[in-house]
Amino acid sequence: MSGREASNPWFDLGWQSWMLGIEASTVIAMRMASVARGGAEADREIELMVNEKIEAGHQLQAKLSSLGVGAAPATAMVTALKHYRGKVAANRRRLSRQSLSHPPELRGS
Repeated sequence: MSGREASNPWFDLGWQSWMLGIEASTVIAMRMASVARGGAEADREIELMVNEKIEAGHQLQAKLSSLGVGAAPATAMVTALKHYRGKVAANRRRLSRQSLSHPPELRGS
């Protein structure tokens, strides 16, 4: 890392944002595969997804408001990225376990 990158917090924030996008894309694909199977499990997954998004937004709002009025924008970004990356990682772990317990059907020729 160059001196410029080390002294600029926005470089790391950009990287962390990019990583969140990649990780979230993986979770979206896993969720869509789960929903595509249909049935009661798909309905539960959709309901869970919506509820998690609402709860995550409320939690982040509380975290950001606890930073106070004078918080630096970079501090707010770090807080938001840590919050959402943690949520995405938890969903990736949960969905990975589910996909192992529900492997796709093997179809004969």
